Amino acid sequence: MRFIISPAKKMKIDTDTFAPAGLPVYLERAAELLEWMRKKSLPEMKAVWKCSEKIAQEAYARLEKTELRRNLTPAFLSYEGIQYQYMAPAVFEDGQWDYVQEHVRILSGFYGILRPLDGVVPYRLEMQAKASEAGSLYAFWGRSLYEHLAAETDCIVNLASREYAVCVEKYLEKDMRYVTCVFGEEQGRTDAGNQDSAPVARPGQNSGRKEPVIQKGTLAKMARGEMVRFAAERGILTPEGLKDFNRLGYEYREEYSEKDRYVFCKRVSGDRD
Repeated sequence: MRFIISPAKKMKIDTDTFAPAGLPVYLERAAELLEWMRKKSLPEMKAVWKCSEKIAQEAYARLEKTELRRNLTPAFLSYEGIQYQYMAPAVFEDGQWDYVQEHVRILSGFYGILRPLDGVVPYRLEMQAKASEAGSLYAFWGRSLYEHLAAETDCIVNLASREYAVCVEKYLEKDMRYVTCVFGEEQGRTDAGNQDSAPVARPGQNSGRKEPVIQKGTLAKMARGEMVRFAAERGILTPEGLKDFNRLGYEYREEYSEKDRYVFCKRVSGDRD
């Protein structure tokens, strides 16, 4: 079993906690992307990054100084997004590090795929960016991310955002089990008009139908991080073991779930004893 998760935009350098255990498997392809970005002008890269002028200037200046084999930080300690904050890898115990190194993979627009202890440098490059000679990062990476996972496992648990999950989903083969975890709230108990909310449709449903579960982006990121930590603490080896997840007020809901689609809803006070 392998979990797939998304990276985070915000990154830091930490060369003191402990050394990386290895280098990214597609490091040479990351070097290709780095060279491609270095050849672009600041305005061109600002358009790729879709960010403010200040952030673009900082990221552009960093390109020339970037060395892919020096001053590296283990990936799990480098990313600082919400999911990683709730995962809290800095306080993992030894056995938990062993677990995530074996079972968790980060999908990255720049590195392709990462193990938690692979050494990385700060970068800015989202998977949706038009940032390669191929025209898009989806085309640049093609089947390679799925094929790497398929060589490791016959079961993938999706804890990634849609932007990253599609890199794997579009290449799924029939002998690969693919389980997606959804973290939401039942309609009527959440603000469906919130821009951070999105309806969670069952596969094959009419998109015009009102869906019973709403997923909020920020809360889902928190839950995905907690799910990884939960699995590492318990040493879970099959997707079925994830149904016991009960953190941040979530519980598995059979009535909304399907064989390979696990839906967890927020408990509402007074619903259950």
